[in-house]
Amino acid sequence: MASVTSLTASVHQRLASALSATLPETAAADPLLRRSDRADFQANGILALAKQARTNPRELAAQVVGHVVTGDVIKDVEVSGPGFLNITVTDRAITENLAARAADTEGRLGVPYAEQPGTTVIDYAQPNVAKEMHVGHLRSAVIGDSVVQLLEFTGENVVRRHHIGDWGTQFGMLIQYLDEHPHELDHKATEVTGEEAMSNLDRLYKAARKLFDSDEEFKTRARRRVVDLQAGDAHTVAMWQKFVDESKIYFFSVFEKLDMEIRDPDIVGESGYNDMLAETCRLLEESGVAVRSEGALCVFFDDVRGPDGNPVPLIVQKSDGGYGYAATDLSAIRDRVFNLKANTLLYVVDARQSLHFKMVFETARRAGWLNDDVTAYQLAFGTVLGKDGKPFKTRAGETVRLVDLLDEAIERASAVVREKAQDLSEEEIAERGAQVGVGAVKYADLSTSANRDYKFDLDQMVSLNGDTSVYLQYAYARIQSILRKAGEVRPCAHPELELTQAERALGLHADAFAETVREAAAEYAPHKLAAYLYQLASLYTSFYDKCPVLKAETPEQVENRLFLCDVTARTLHQGMALLGIRTPERL
Repeated sequence: MASVTSLTASVHQRLASALSATLPETAAADPLLRRSDRADFQANGILALAKQARTNPRELAAQVVGHVVTGDVIKDVEVSGPGFLNITVTDRAITENLAARAADTEGRLGVPYAEQPGTTVIDYAQPNVAKEMHVGHLRSAVIGDSVVQLLEFTGENVVRRHHIGDWGTQFGMLIQYLDEHPHELDHKATEVTGEEAMSNLDRLYKAARKLFDSDEEFKTRARRRVVDLQAGDAHTVAMWQKFVDESKIYFFSVFEKLDMEIRDPDIVGESGYNDMLAETCRLLEESGVAVRSEGALCVFFDDVRGPDGNPVPLIVQKSDGGYGYAATDLSAIRDRVFNLKANTLLYVVDARQSLHFKMVFETARRAGWLNDDVTAYQLAFGTVLGKDGKPFKTRAGETVRLVDLLDEAIERASAVVREKAQDLSEEEIAERGAQVGVGAVKYADLSTSANRDYKFDLDQMVSLNGDTSVYLQYAYARIQSILRKAGEVRPCAHPELELTQAERALGLHADAFAETVREAAAEYAPHKLAAYLYQLASLYTSFYDKCPVLKAETPEQVENRLFLCDVTARTLHQGMALLGIRTPERL
């Protein structure tokens, strides 16, 4: 089905035509239309045009009003203040537009596909092998997953990449430690999978790290083991592969709890680019982008200097011949641009790594791998804070395990569901508790602009009041309850009916869904969609309080209000799905 032209676009088109008719020399003038508290819309563009034309803005506004076509979409236009236009649309236009969205046979509510979709490789959810996932892994996973949903929904070809930490010094350290301390390997680790096995690996990793940092001879042996790994030594590679496989099983279990789909082919860790590293270095050195400095292969930047004022280079290859993160990241760029044919490389990575990625991207541009047709962008995110405003830790000062955090959210949410449950079984309460708890954690993250820090407060997250996913889920469940109670009476649009103020406000906002999705996708900004959905639920609550649905005055009004309920529910359902959050039918 073709996309539905929003009321905002229809009004904009009519005002632009009126401006062009009034001032033919300003054919492409923007009326600067926005939603308004004083009317349905307000246009502010006439002030700038009047200044250009050296004429009185109120007089120019009056002339424009004379050219505005009213009747079908626009009901009334008034000049306000120094030359603003206040526009009211017809009730019929609101209902007919929503009816067109509801009739979308693809179930997209009239959201258009991008006119010129490209290929975006999105790098997100990057846990480390042999380490338990903690709260620091939450944002990359949740934000990345929502951006994937938004881009795919608008028609972009999305290639998912999970750049897991599965290579380097830490594996030489861990393998060497296990070879020297085989008695410390918990034999249950060979029999169990998931969280318990990962806990064993994490414990061994910490013991190996402690020895690595305190024993120079062990450090030397561990570094030799890294060379063995890179050279393909059979025993070393077999142990490494076991760690990777065990870790993946654990990753899948955590992501499943997060209600996220992670596919094995999308996991291409640091090791996946090992065969490209030498060539990447050769290309950079031969082109002069990188130079040898004290034996290391480096890229220098005029604007990156240390506290002493000396240049701080990006080290692509160490003086001992080893490769760092830069070599892997640059090889990944080559793979994504030349093999995957990406137009956009999107990295959902902690803001604290911004300097590294700035240097990597600039190096790739100098090498010609990135250009005007292929761009790279870091979607940098802030830190998860505790209630005290400091980075979120346990009482003992340890990093919070992600599994523990999710389990507590589910437990809190289950208590809320049980309190509200009327006819739910224990099994249903557990299912709803998981959907509400995980949704609460995701929404708290996604409703905050990615580049900002936010406080992790479970009490607030699972509240039925305020800007929470529970509030949105409850609004959706309430609508489903009304639709069930309606029995054989079905939602049906009646464009001939006059609308109350609450109906108009709800209808106009529901009609803006497509524009919001397009903007959120284009800007990689799930928080804009979250804000839209919260306002939609709030407007629905106001409508519910002021407009009886099943006890409306006429059968037509009952059907029309059921229709408004149904469109709102479908919009909430689709919007929440784009955030990666479930909408239970009953709460």
